[in-house]
Amino acid sequence: MQEWIRQFRKGLLELCVLNLLCGDESYGYEIVHKLKDIEVLSLTESTLYPILTRLGKERHLQVRSVPSSNGPPRRYFSLTISGKVYLENLNIYWGNLKDAIDGLINKQAGKE
Repeated sequence: MQEWIRQFRKGLLELCVLNLLCGDESYGYEIVHKLKDIEVLSLTESTLYPILTRLGKERHLQVRSVPSSNGPPRRYFSLTISGKVYLENLNIYWGNLKDAIDGLINKQAGKE
């Protein structure tokens, strides 16, 4: 994979994970499965868990462990109040950035 694609994905994964957790708690494998539907993200568990760990350390996520009959406890992740505020700010910034870039692309393509 080309490095510029990797860098785009790296920045967007956090935004996608937080938006996925906005409505409900989820565990790692479930998050990976839901985001695999977005084919261009190519998300794996080894990519996801460092993001979840960092967001937890930053207090944007809370973690709840639930015993599992099939191995280790399942860890459920959900947004904290701080995480919801952080996500709101990310979404606003994303909207502004997307609009600005779309305007630039459309202008260069002669669509404006």
